[in-house]
Amino acid sequence: MPKDLIGLSARSAVAMLERGDVSPLDLVEAAAARIAEVEPAVNALPTLCLDRAREHAEALMRGERREGRQEPGWLAGLPVSIKDLTDVAGVRTTYGSPIFRDHVPTRSHPIVERIERRGGIVIGKSNTPEFGAGGSTFNEVFGRTRNPWNTSLTCGGSTGGGAVSVATGEAWLAHGTDHGGSLRRPGTYCSVVGIRPSPGRVTRGTANNLFSPLSVHGPMARSVGDVALFLDTMSGWCPQDPLTFDAPAISFSQSVTDARAPRRVAFTADFGGKLVVDRETREICARAVRKFEEIGTIVEGFAPELGDIEEAFMVLRSQHFVVDRELQLATHRDLIKPDIIWNTERGLQQTPSRLAWAERERAAFYRRVAAMFETYDIFITPGAHTPAFDVNLRFPPMVDGRKLDNYMAASTLNAAITLTSCPAVAVPCGFDATGRPVGLQIVAPPRQEGRALGAAAMFEGLVGLDLILPILPRAGTVPA
Repeated sequence: MPKDLIGLSARSAVAMLERGDVSPLDLVEAAAARIAEVEPAVNALPTLCLDRAREHAEALMRGERREGRQEPGWLAGLPVSIKDLTDVAGVRTTYGSPIFRDHVPTRSHPIVERIERRGGIVIGKSNTPEFGAGGSTFNEVFGRTRNPWNTSLTCGGSTGGGAVSVATGEAWLAHGTDHGGSLRRPGTYCSVVGIRPSPGRVTRGTANNLFSPLSVHGPMARSVGDVALFLDTMSGWCPQDPLTFDAPAISFSQSVTDARAPRRVAFTADFGGKLVVDRETREICARAVRKFEEIGTIVEGFAPELGDIEEAFMVLRSQHFVVDRELQLATHRDLIKPDIIWNTERGLQQTPSRLAWAERERAAFYRRVAAMFETYDIFITPGAHTPAFDVNLRFPPMVDGRKLDNYMAASTLNAAITLTSCPAVAVPCGFDATGRPVGLQIVAPPRQEGRALGAAAMFEGLVGLDLILPILPRAGTVPA
């Protein structure tokens, strides 16, 4: 029975829970058995809270803790993973940092409170790079998380543990965050679905950068429909986050059910050669996007002019790090990894004039993107510059023959979309010659998550890659 249960989609599992065909405790035990089976190979959920999950399941079975049953995204007792950047009451939460190695919060983050109110059961904390900074998931507290398609490779970052937890069947849904691609790159590397919602769609609750649109919370799952369900769970106004707004009148799950083929799609593999993208990735994505033509969609090559958006992103990201890390740098510098020190000190050295330039550059780029959406319904790019790389590296040393010089250099496909505040869905589209997953990034105008999810669902139906999950971890070697 446990092996059968972990193969269910989240939506099917919730339907079975509601009918009484299975109990929340059945699913917790199925998840626990799967975690014991696969966790030694991947290190995705280093902190478990199974006794807490069992208590929650038993309460639901007694008819308790069901206040949110009529609210959107009711999960009915479905086990989920929570990224270790996000507090869960009574559960060790380290943020991937040795500074907080033994930290146990007394209250959950507002997004966790919402997920649990709406019937989600937390089974564990997923691994993350230190403070979520990095495109490969490792830290000094828990070590490295490995890609289940090839355990010699990275799962991406920073929601790497979350991506692996759903790919392997340890959980049906995973919570994560995204700044420069942290839901989208792990989704691409692990052949699962992740969505970066528009800023304000999901509460960030306790963040110091409450008024910045760069970092957001969002869901991951094995399919677009399951991601839509979890986004319904997460969405809505929160008094602790001033950017949040009400959930839509039409649920995201309904948007997926009612999806229609986009009329016209713009695709670029590399913004006209302005970005370095792995050659095979470009070719796979260019072929995959033509699938839309099978449902009557017009697919055209087009990309808005990038300008100097790569540098603008680094300026604004570095300022974000100053807000988050300046005080810790003064007190715990010896416990903070070099990439975070570099990013924070870069921000501390920036002038007001440089920040003003970055804001003007961001605004100009957004205006070009908005003009694009007057013609095209959807904008599509590769989900990442390159497939998964060596798990022991911080970032890929080269992409398509070009040497990279910092840990964010292979993130511009994602980071450029971050600066537009547009929602973006990472959806699997194939595998390279060595078996590494490749994905698309499907982008819609701001606050149009339903449009992005609908297009992603139609594409998913054409390729069927969601049907091969979950998988058992596979050993392998690093491709040359």
